[in-house]
Amino acid sequence: MFISGHDRLAYGELPDGNQVAEIDIPKPVKSKNLGDLPVAKFRQGFQDVAKGFFKDLDEIPRVALQYYDTPATGPKIHLAWGQHMQPDPPAASHAWFNPDLKKPGTTGTWFIGAQSLYSVNGYMLEIPIEWADKNTGGRSLGTGRYKDGGWSGMGPALFAYRPWEDTGAPAPPGTRLSEKVLLLYQNSQNSDKIEHCLKGYQHPDEWEGAAWIETKTGKSAVLFAGTKSTGAKYWYGYIHPQGPAYPCVDQAFVGQFPVCRSADGKPCPVADLRECAGHQSYRGWWSTRFDAQFILYDPTDLARVAQGRLASWEPQPYAVLDIDESLFLNPDNLEPEMLGTADQRRYRIGEITVDRGNGLLYILELFADQARPVVHVWKVRQ
Repeated sequence: MFISGHDRLAYGELPDGNQVAEIDIPKPVKSKNLGDLPVAKFRQGFQDVAKGFFKDLDEIPRVALQYYDTPATGPKIHLAWGQHMQPDPPAASHAWFNPDLKKPGTTGTWFIGAQSLYSVNGYMLEIPIEWADKNTGGRSLGTGRYKDGGWSGMGPALFAYRPWEDTGAPAPPGTRLSEKVLLLYQNSQNSDKIEHCLKGYQHPDEWEGAAWIETKTGKSAVLFAGTKSTGAKYWYGYIHPQGPAYPCVDQAFVGQFPVCRSADGKPCPVADLRECAGHQSYRGWWSTRFDAQFILYDPTDLARVAQGRLASWEPQPYAVLDIDESLFLNPDNLEPEMLGTADQRRYRIGEITVDRGNGLLYILELFADQARPVVHVWKVRQ
């Protein structure tokens, strides 16, 4: 399994972050005791495979990896890269490198068509080649991102792309790769209305990972994993010192956009549009409640989008699974000002990946063992 380490930090504080390593996969152990869990060992140590690439994209980076072996190119690790606030003019977001991390031969960078950079560089997945040949013109890599506030679209986004020529040669640097839209909801920068969005959408939602899962009996689904805002109210601002039931908006933004809404998308009453005293949390999108969730889409719906038979905002999940009961949920209560606590705990899970051959789904839980993550494993049933 290939992993990415500590993020780059801006202003020269950590210019060589987001290095990549390879680890082994120990046999999973089911236990709520962290001391019982096996520890993965390194197969290849951390290497700065993106050195010289994605310069100045170090302000809260968004990075995704996808191993993919195709006859055209041989084994490559595909890389998506962005940051919290994308630069203007835009910077290309995708590349690839070799699995030999000491000789990465990093190649790129490319754009995903003319898509917003807020929609393309948060997670990646492999699309089954038979499905891709039928529906996306052979584009067998998926990429997307969700940015809080709906700047990427009000729900997870997904695009199919292919960064190599028919000969297997990489596309020239700077190419705007031809993409196929599979899922893209209304962008909040284009409309203040909560419409053409994920059912139950809220601005503090987090979708951090995606995987195309299949069973040996031929069933399949596209799964997104994240920390879903499920509260009665959500707002841009801070945690209220009096408890999660009370919004605490950033007063400076009142009147610029709807800074507080109820779960049904309607604006909060005027009484909620004030900044509370004594707040200490990080500023951002908060909710009265969050839950770690899987949401599953039918690939048939995404095929209809690719074929132009459905609008990109029409597909909805056919199933929602709450996975909080399987998580450790920051037992050491680290970084409460950034992460929140109890029902308001954000950033519960990170990236995911799938081992189709063995039917295993791997999910990264953040801050599970102090600042260290824990990898959870689910069996994909037949």
